[in-house]
Amino acid sequence: MDLHLLIDNLTNPALLFFFLGIIAVQLKSDLNIPENSSKFISLYLLLSIGFKGGQELSHSTFNAEILWSLLFGIFLAIFIPVYTYFILRRKFSLENAGAIAASYGSVSAVTFVTTISFLEIENIAFSGHMVAVMALMEAPSIMVGLLLVTIFKKNKNEDKIPMKTVVHHALTNGSVLLIIGSLIVGLFASEAQAEGIKPFTTDIFKGFLAVFLLDMGITSGRKLSDFIKKGWFAFLFAIIIPVINGCVVAVVSGLFSSGEGNRLLFAILAASASYIAVPAAMKLALPKANPSLYIPMALAITFPFNITLGMPLYLCIIQVT
Repeated sequence: MDLHLLIDNLTNPALLFFFLGIIAVQLKSDLNIPENSSKFISLYLLLSIGFKGGQELSHSTFNAEILWSLLFGIFLAIFIPVYTYFILRRKFSLENAGAIAASYGSVSAVTFVTTISFLEIENIAFSGHMVAVMALMEAPSIMVGLLLVTIFKKNKNEDKIPMKTVVHHALTNGSVLLIIGSLIVGLFASEAQAEGIKPFTTDIFKGFLAVFLLDMGITSGRKLSDFIKKGWFAFLFAIIIPVINGCVVAVVSGLFSSGEGNRLLFAILAASASYIAVPAAMKLALPKANPSLYIPMALAITFPFNITLGMPLYLCIIQVT
């Protein structure tokens, strides 16, 4: 791994604010980001990255790479929950295995946004259609996770949430709807119109990302201690599976994409886990699944690993293959 690349990533101000949040919790500080402010910033990040992705996409010609990228993203969102489900069933209940598998098949929009910031710092180009890939990977994994639970459930007479309701919730989830909607708005906006809101969508982006990662650090620090008590299997799964997914996809994505930026975004999408969209859906569809298990796995373990060591690792693999 390029040591310079690793140091650059670890000294990124946004990432350092993440560590500051964790340290604040360990010091029992009263540092806190108000919930409404945190929600606004997360919505802003999704809106900004979706709009910019739409603008990039409007300048792109639909070609084989874009088509294969979209199909590959959907494939990952289906395949990852399936194979991880059977690993998880060795230690976890049916519902917990389904919820965790769905989380790791889905994606973390914040990890995606952080990776884009990392690419911009390293001056590595990426394509706008990757935002569409991210958006398409949210819903399929949720549906696959629930489908696996339904198939392997022994008591078929238990009350179940209709699949139609689950599909509707997955597709209309706030984060999914905003990222897709912003992408479409950016796609139809002219360059002159986009320039008019550039100070909002671009200039203040990194500042808001830093504040949001500070909030994520505080949240991760609070959940980490409780999660450690749940045993080593969940902890190892939350690191090993993302590394496997990220490394394999970093190599395989080279079959249809030559751009380092796009390949890194694919790797990070495969390696990340959802702690926003999936928990919201699982609360409705799988109330027996334990959120204090699958949320800390994604947020307190996988997320920090990906934004510290994961990105440089996957990029290093991409550069040598």
